[in-house]
Amino acid sequence: MTERDDPWRGAVVYQIYPRSFRDADGDGIGDLAGIVEKLPYVASLGVDAVWVSPFFASPMADFGYDVSDYKAVDPMFGTLADADRLIAEAHRLGLKVLVDLVFSHTSAEHPWFKASRVSREGEHADWYVWADPEPDGSPPNNWLSVFGGGAWAWEPRRRQYYLHHFLAQQPKLNLRHPAVLDAVCEIADWWMARGVDGFRLDAVDFMLHDPTLADNPPYPEKRIALRPYNMQLHAHDLAHPETGDVLARLRAVMDSRPGSFAIAEVGSEPTRVSPVERAEFYTAQCGDDRRLHMAYTLGLMKGTGSAEALRTSVAHVETHIDDGWLCWAFSNHDVERVASRWGDGSPAAAKLFNALLLSLRGAVCVYQGEELGLTEAEVPVERLRDPYGITYYPHFKGRDGSRTPMPWRRNAAHAGFTEARSGEPWLPVPPEHRAAAVDVQEADPDSVLAAWRRFVGWRRTQPALTRGSLALLPAAEPVLAFERGGQDGALLVCLFNLSASPAEAAVPSAAVAAEGHGWPTPAPDAAGRVALPAWGAWFGRR
Repeated sequence: MTERDDPWRGAVVYQIYPRSFRDADGDGIGDLAGIVEKLPYVASLGVDAVWVSPFFASPMADFGYDVSDYKAVDPMFGTLADADRLIAEAHRLGLKVLVDLVFSHTSAEHPWFKASRVSREGEHADWYVWADPEPDGSPPNNWLSVFGGGAWAWEPRRRQYYLHHFLAQQPKLNLRHPAVLDAVCEIADWWMARGVDGFRLDAVDFMLHDPTLADNPPYPEKRIALRPYNMQLHAHDLAHPETGDVLARLRAVMDSRPGSFAIAEVGSEPTRVSPVERAEFYTAQCGDDRRLHMAYTLGLMKGTGSAEALRTSVAHVETHIDDGWLCWAFSNHDVERVASRWGDGSPAAAKLFNALLLSLRGAVCVYQGEELGLTEAEVPVERLRDPYGITYYPHFKGRDGSRTPMPWRRNAAHAGFTEARSGEPWLPVPPEHRAAAVDVQEADPDSVLAAWRRFVGWRRTQPALTRGSLALLPAAEPVLAFERGGQDGALLVCLFNLSASPAEAAVPSAAVAAEGHGWPTPAPDAAGRVALPAWGAWFGRR
């Protein structure tokens, strides 16, 4: 990854999932006013920006990722005035604001699709991806939906199928149509004119596909997967090379607003290139070919958390991300929380993964609650809301376990997430999350929250961590070791024990313990080794 002086390259971005952050109006669903109320807390975390997941008008078939009006706030979240207040208050606190734009598809309730589905003629006729049936009436190819079933839905008024990579209520936009691309660029510019500093772009892999609609081949390793979608190599339905042209158009719009930046979401789907290589492609900055600023990949999050697996991931990034830039993320609203997925659910594991996240080369995105060390929630089947989980339960329980409400006050109703006038919040508050509530941790100097604040504050003083190079060091399982290098030639040694058992690690010669980060600082022994406790870290200089 090429080093430059762009301030976003060392940024820490805090993801807010509005439905579950803070409910200010008492209806059991989080809202923009609740976010405004808690922005001082977010600023106290030492982050640089907030990414707010979709709050646009939506039928909520996929909880806001099915947009029916990109320029309106859904009433359950508030009003445009609330959005303006959020932007203004964030800026007052020194935080940039990224909103989550979903341009690979819309809701079936969007006026564009309502016009497109009724006729093959008219202004919006080709704004979505339509295809004729096969002679026997079957869909035009074998593409499958991420959420189950085929990726094509029949529209009798047009006598054609439309493409949907997710729910049938999320029809695929035709971003090859010049008018469609003009429209989405205008939406991006409209939000920046309101003060938004950039975007997280959802499902970038799904923006463009092979226009010949060729069948996907089977996955190279023969298998019967839980989801048929995972039995295909997604060679034709996503990540088409022309996606770079779409991203370049969006980048040009953003470049007209200095200081803005965007993060691309890269999926974990197997295509002909790896997720990391797709991240490099989507963030290429070669000459006049300027695409998005940075990307994160679900492929990294869905991998295993062993030292060897993470070492392989880091090495892959260092090999394949050249002129682009990666945003590291260990959790978000689509995956199991990292303290449960890679750790043992303990506060020690949560502290370790937060320190590791903040030590890798690239920007950082942290999901709400990770600074508290929240574990994955067990949501009773009768309370599941995620259509993805409902379809595949009990073998896959969906995404609700990472979307439960933020616990603000241990002893308050619903842990302070809502003062709901009646009934329950949209998802239950797990009893175990009460003990990790913000008010509990702010009173405990040894809490995960206190450790986050200490470390992120120290990171700000370490140019090697925010901008420096990275070189992996030899280490045996379960230790991950690397050095970060600054422009002054000094090296920062970073050692992480990714296990619940003590371990030892070799320290490079002449390295001495660093101070100020909040972790134990034992000096290396005569053999040049340090003892790492369970889920322990060590930092040194040489």
